[in-house]
Amino acid sequence: MSNSTGAMIVEKTGGPEVLKWKEIELPDVSDSQVQIRQEAIGVDFIDTQLRSGLLPLPTLPSGLGFAAAGVIEKVGKSVSGLAEGDKVVYHFLTPGAYAEKRNVPAERVFKLPDQNLDSATAAGALFRGLTAWYLATRLKDIKAGDWVLVHAAAGGVGLILCQWLAHLGAQVIGTCVGDEKARILTEYGCAHPINIEKVDFLEETKRLTDGKGVSVVYESIGKDTFEKSLDCAQRFGLVVSFGWASGDVPPVDLAYLRNKGSLFITRPTISHYVAESADFQRGASELFALVKFGDLRIRVDNRYPLKQASVAHQDLASGKTSGSVILTV
Repeated sequence: MSNSTGAMIVEKTGGPEVLKWKEIELPDVSDSQVQIRQEAIGVDFIDTQLRSGLLPLPTLPSGLGFAAAGVIEKVGKSVSGLAEGDKVVYHFLTPGAYAEKRNVPAERVFKLPDQNLDSATAAGALFRGLTAWYLATRLKDIKAGDWVLVHAAAGGVGLILCQWLAHLGAQVIGTCVGDEKARILTEYGCAHPINIEKVDFLEETKRLTDGKGVSVVYESIGKDTFEKSLDCAQRFGLVVSFGWASGDVPPVDLAYLRNKGSLFITRPTISHYVAESADFQRGASELFALVKFGDLRIRVDNRYPLKQASVAHQDLASGKTSGSVILTV
């Protein structure tokens, strides 16, 4: 037995206009799957890179999106712990979340501890929140009083990451573009926002830290900021290159890192940190516990109907958005 669902499909890579609405066949659930009627879908910067061809899609035609929130409509025979009517989120490493309904392996589905949490908040939290989770908790032991620098701090990942780091007791410096985004940052755990249109972030970071630099630089901009980011790190500091919105960084000479203060660099990806279902479940549990108890607030200012995914991509890539971006079904 099968049915169909509407979905945004990429048949060839390119600009936002390559996203097309299609009716696709949706098979019945297998024994280990659940079928989810989606209510809100997370839009992430990596989606724009896959759509454009900057990053490779596994196959074409292809769906986009890795995370969404909704309600379970069907449950496979061997699935336990999930039931029809449960409000859930999922993160699945095969792109295809830009759809009305989706079949997902049950091990990649997380039942929300707060069943009254609205789906927009849940979808806005998941992918970005899992990214913030591994950045804040899996790469380095953040201690109270540690200085950290978060680039693009007013974005979807940035706002959650700033709050998570502040929750751990860190002194958070965050870069952004514009006074309004700097104001927003002060409401979301960033004690020291820097509007890079007006202030040199290296000079300000050095001033704030009495010339010592920060323990960790969360570098998501890329080639435009990477060189200065290295200079923001203290001796033995960690530079985390997890995004490249301005373009990829050039190769780094190991002797150069030695001369900068025996620095550490990592190029992580969320797919490795949640590859095992147990890690995904752990990350989602920690994330939504902080959301439930008010330690993390999820800002969702940018909502688009599913069929307007191309507009969402345009706005996200142009820097018009702050906080999380979602598609509504």
